[in-house]
Amino acid sequence: MMSSPVRFKNPRARYEFKGRTCSIIAVGSYVPERVVTNADLEKIFNTSNEWIVDRTGIRERRIAAPGEFTSDLASKAAERAMAKAGVKPEQIDLIIVATITPDMPFPCTACLVQQKIGAFKAAAFDIEAACSGFIYALEIGQQFIVSRTYDTVLVIGAEKLSAITDPTDRSTCVLFGDGAGAVILQNRTGAHGLLTACLGADGRKAALLLQPGGGSRNPATHATVDARLHYLQMNGKETYKNAVTAMYTAAKECLRRCEIDISQINCIIPHQANRRIIEAVGERLGAKPEQIFMNLEKYGNTSAASVAIALDEAVGSGRIKRGDLVLMMVFGAGLTWGAAVIEW
Repeated sequence: MMSSPVRFKNPRARYEFKGRTCSIIAVGSYVPERVVTNADLEKIFNTSNEWIVDRTGIRERRIAAPGEFTSDLASKAAERAMAKAGVKPEQIDLIIVATITPDMPFPCTACLVQQKIGAFKAAAFDIEAACSGFIYALEIGQQFIVSRTYDTVLVIGAEKLSAITDPTDRSTCVLFGDGAGAVILQNRTGAHGLLTACLGADGRKAALLLQPGGGSRNPATHATVDARLHYLQMNGKETYKNAVTAMYTAAKECLRRCEIDISQINCIIPHQANRRIIEAVGERLGAKPEQIFMNLEKYGNTSAASVAIALDEAVGSGRIKRGDLVLMMVFGAGLTWGAAVIEW
């Protein structure tokens, strides 16, 4: 905890704007009912609970039902956030959904969410930045608030990764789960809200983590299906190295812009992909273990939903309180990465 209030000075940081600020008014999340444990995977693969936990920190993950789609997960998370904020469907001006597992290539999942929650006055679109998607969408959403274009923005990170995970590939199927998290963005009088965000990408390393099939390069054919190109593929070792460096760099830049030290951050919420990655980034930042919030042992890597689900649990458990400084860090395919500092 901070021993005294933080005094922000950097004139380039967003909180110094004399105009409108943007805050997260409420957060909600949803995960499917079905739990797949490491013991369940032991029956399918030559693996063990100890092997998975030691290398990833994951003990179980949630898997969507066959008739449960990304838009369903997103809508349930959205409705929970709306209920907490006291926001009615007709008050929502914009819906942004971050996902790499849309219900279909088009229309966008955000439009399907709009229909499910009845927010028919809202504009709607999707963004794709893989596991970095929620922070990217958060930064986009706040632009509409501070510019006074919209008053209420719904940002959602949602994934049904079980739909694109190869069930025969031990190296990836133990890692991923399904779920969704959502936040309501509005101006909160007298609050700093979203202080700053740092986003990055490196397309030169796109081949490290990708789903080769399904687009214009490899449209669905018998050949692409037989070659299993419609499942995600990952170079785990290289992804790990890049994730640590990218999240650390983005987090340090955010702290520099805010002119604060890591010790002044009340809660750190990293992308919930791998415990070793999280611990390595925390060490490099000089963070104490008690500053870092982790829930990946229950859900695995839920990609764009990861940070949003963790944020909801951290707030719900009292881990984050009004006025706290929160640092969020993400990394994903693209390669993409980002970090953000918020005053809760």
